[in-house]
Amino acid sequence: MKHWLSLRFDFQAMASPCSIQMDGQDERTMRHAAAQAIEEVRRVEHKYSRYRDDSIISRINQSAGGAAVDVDAETADLLLFADSLWHLSGGLFDITSGVLRRAWDFRAARLPEPAALQSLLTGVGWDKVERTGSTVRLLHAGMELDFGGFGKEYAADRAAAVLHGHGIGHALVNLGGDLHALGARALPGLQDTAWQIEIQHPRPDAASGQSALAVLALQQGGLATSGDYERFFIHDGRRYCHVLNPRTGWPVTHWQSVSVLAANTTTAGALTTIAMLKEADALDWLGTQGVRYLAMRHDGQLLQN
Repeated sequence: MKHWLSLRFDFQAMASPCSIQMDGQDERTMRHAAAQAIEEVRRVEHKYSRYRDDSIISRINQSAGGAAVDVDAETADLLLFADSLWHLSGGLFDITSGVLRRAWDFRAARLPEPAALQSLLTGVGWDKVERTGSTVRLLHAGMELDFGGFGKEYAADRAAAVLHGHGIGHALVNLGGDLHALGARALPGLQDTAWQIEIQHPRPDAASGQSALAVLALQQGGLATSGDYERFFIHDGRRYCHVLNPRTGWPVTHWQSVSVLAANTTTAGALTTIAMLKEADALDWLGTQGVRYLAMRHDGQLLQN
C-alpha cells in the first residue's frame, strides 16, 4: 500500500526564488513531473526574457523601426492577450512601457530628468505596434516590448499544466510569489484543505515581527500580488515605486499592495497590475471583473471582498 507524501522542489528562475510543492503517492512520478515543470519555466524564461539576446522579445526589439518579425503561435497568443489587456485597462496596461525604466534608476534613488522621460514617452504606445496573425512590428526605432507584466505568471500556469499532464492533482507552483494551485492538499489530516498562502505585508514592522498582511486560502487557480515595495526608493519623504503609468511615466501612489485570486495566475497577475494603475478607481473596476481581492491603500486601510 502506497502512503501519501509531500515533496518540495526549490529552484531559481526569473530572478526569483521559486518552488513546486505537491502531495502524492508515487514519488518517482512526482519527481519526474517536477523536473519537467521546472524545465518548462526555464523554457518560458529563455524565450521571453528581454535580458537574452537570443529571445524572441529581443529579436522583436532589435527590429524596432524596421521590418516585421515572424512569431510562432504561442507568442502570437500572448500578444493577443496583451492587446486584450490594453483594451480592458483603457490603455493603462501597455507592454511597450518598459522603455520607461531607462529613465528611472531605483538603485541610485534618483528622479528622472523630465526631458529624458518625455523623450521615452514618445516611444510608448500599444497603438504603435503592428500585428498580423504571424508577425509583429514596432513602428519606431527605440521601441520595446516587455512581457514582464505577465511573463512570470504565464510560466506558473505553464508549469501547472505540465504537472497536470503528468497526473498530478495536488500541487502548488510558486514563482517568486506568483502562485498556481492545482487542487487542494491531500495528506492525511490536511485532505481537501486549501493551501495557506501568506501575503507579504508591504510595510513590515521589524519591532513587532509582523511580516504577513494576511493568510489567504488557495485551492484551485491563481494568486498574484503587485505592490509598491518590490522596487522603490524614497526621495524627500515620498515613495517612488516601479509601477509606472504609461501616460505620464511616473509611479503610481494609491496602493501599497493589491492581491487578486483568479482562475489562473496570468489573469491574476494582469489584474493586480491594472488595479495598481487604476489607482483610486481600482476596486470598482475589480468588482466588474468578478474576482476576489485583498488591497492595502496608501494610508494603510485594508480592503477586501
